[in-house]
This record gives sequence, C-alpha cells and structure tokens, in this order.
Amino acid sequence: MKIESLAYVLAETTDIGKWQHYAEQVLGMSTAKGPDGALYLKMDEREFRIAAIPGATDRYLASGWALAPGVDFDATVAALEAAGVAVTNGSEAERALRRVTRMVKFTDPSGNAHELVQGDTGTRAPFVSPIGVGGFKTGAQGMGHTVLPAVQNFDATEKLFREVLGMGVSDRFNFKPAPDAPTIRIHFLHASSGRHHSLALAEMPAPSGCVHIMVEVNSMTDVGLAHDRRAQHGVKLMATLGEHENDRMTSFYMMTPGNFALEYGWGGISVDPGSWRPTETQRVSIWGHDFSVGFQ
Repeated sequence: MKIESLAYVLAETTDIGKWQHYAEQVLGMSTAKGPDGALYLKMDEREFRIAAIPGATDRYLASGWALAPGVDFDATVAALEAAGVAVTNGSEAERALRRVTRMVKFTDPSGNAHELVQGDTGTRAPFVSPIGVGGFKTGAQGMGHTVLPAVQNFDATEKLFREVLGMGVSDRFNFKPAPDAPTIRIHFLHASSGRHHSLALAEMPAPSGCVHIMVEVNSMTDVGLAHDRRAQHGVKLMATLGEHENDRMTSFYMMTPGNFALEYGWGGISVDPGSWRPTETQRVSIWGHDFSVGFQ
C-alpha cells in the first residue's frame, strides 16, 4: 500500500471568522492564522489537519494524502502518470504552506482534487483544546476520513485508488434511499495504517465537493459534549446520533461552514490491511443516524 493516511483536507471559505468559531467552540480544535490568510485547524501535535483558505465560495477544495513510510515518491508519481493521470508539482510556496517536502496535485476520474505529500516539515507541539476536548484519534491513521462524490466515473475512480495507489476495500454498501429509487454504491477504502476507511467513494452528487469528512475523538463523552455544543451554537444537524454497521463508529453529523457535513465520532474499528476481507453492509447503521433531519 502506497498511502498511509488522509493527512489533511482543504476547504475554501468566504468567512474565516465562521471557521474559527466553528473550530474552536464547536469542534474543540485550536486555530492559528497563516501568512497566506488561511486558518489552520489543529487537532494533534501537527500544525494543522484542516485548512480553511480564503476564496470566493464555501466548499471543499482537496484531500491531502500522506505516503506510507519507505514508499518511493517518484515511483508513485510515475505510476499515476502511467495510468493516464495528469500530475503537477506543488510550488515551493504550496509545499511551505502544507508543511511538506514533496507534493504533487492530481484530479481523479470523478473530478475530485487530491494532493500527494511526503515529509512533514511542520513544528510539533502538544494539542490543547480551547474548550477542553480530551483529544482526537489521529497518529499514523491521519486526521480521519473523507467521503467524496463519484457519480460519472465511479469504477475508474475506485480503480485508481485501489490499483495505482494500493488502497484496500474495507466494505461495500449498495444503498437504496427509497424502495423505488436507484441503488447508490458507497465503497469504503482503507490505507496502510488501518483506519477502517480513510476514503469512501459515493455514487451521489455533492455540490460542495464533499459528502462529509470525519474526525474521531478519544471518548464517547466528548461526542456527547460536541452534540450539545452543536445545538448551543445553532449548527445544523445533518444526522442524529447513531452507530454505523460497518466501522462501528458512534457519531452524529453536522454541517460545516464549507457546506459539507462533518461526522464527529468515537469507537471506530481498525482493520489489518494484510488479512482483512471486504464486508458488505446491509444497512447504514445498527441504530440511530436519521439522515432525514438534514433535509428539514
């Protein structure tokens, strides 16, 4: 496997202040302003895991993927190019802002933007939540996961991440939103570090560029407290509290200032990439997770 984890995500924003309030008072992450005007959201010892970048819209920009230790960066780039993927080098300024030594950018067959990075150059400092969150589950497993739209070229997009970048399938879910509705495929892919899924591809549109991202805290208590803070700060609920069938994550979903949802959870399982056999989910959740609230 070439990819170790989802290292970071980038969002475009028309209002840095909204992201700062959301990060600090709802998510419980600390923030710092960058020289480029971006807001960096910190959730562990790394300088940032989410970056909100000033722009003309409120949307998801890109997913940043960290190569696994020992993987040859140039060989990975060559494999992408051999598969017909157009790759561009990140500029010196972009590498400095991402805090990495190597970086390339590419777009998958479904139109999602990605950055492949290696070599963290950022400073390391303990994470201290401004409101007392006890910590997020990150480390080698990265910041969490992202669920991206793949409507027109689902198979080609999955093939790219599986056959070229070496991710494995953890679970497949053939979702029917209504008895007479067409089936929507959602496939969950793991990287080498073993988080149940770092990437999911969903056969559904997402005008903001992302269906949702997920961050995981170290205690169920912190999920409950975040659930209360969401209500206190008037953040839109996108799905009620529940437990997923496939990764056993207990979580709820809420809207972000980027117009995509964020899953805030605890208790997700890990997989052994060498022995895990893909499962087939029969239902979204064992209990809870009423997504209809997001349409109200």
